[in-house]
Amino acid sequence: MGAGEARRGLTVDRWQYLFVLTACLGVTAPLEFLGTGVYRQPWRLVSSVLPVAAVFIVWDVLAIAFHVWTYNPRYVTGVGVGALPIEELLFFLVIPVCGLLTYSAVNGVLARVTRIRSSRVPPS
Repeated sequence: MGAGEARRGLTVDRWQYLFVLTACLGVTAPLEFLGTGVYRQPWRLVSSVLPVAAVFIVWDVLAIAFHVWTYNPRYVTGVGVGALPIEELLFFLVIPVCGLLTYSAVNGVLARVTRIRSSRVPPS
């Protein structure tokens, strides 16, 4: 691989973490319409995600400060809040939102299936 190819690869590598987070949001976004509406209940979303994110952000900052782990600069953009890469900060927000979207959609679909099945059962 030549120097130009190596540089292009490095550029793409730096965006991988953000690409994965974007893909997670993109794949789970349509689930909003199958459940109770995670995005349509912003206070509930914020009160679910932020407390847990805060704990893990503090955990990460401490782990970085005490050299428990580091982030390979090849795979992060270099933008961050202190020593915490922006990708890691976004991870603690994006992944729980994707989880909530999935959970809400599964509950919504199961509720509809249960309603349909119970309406088909003849009374005894």
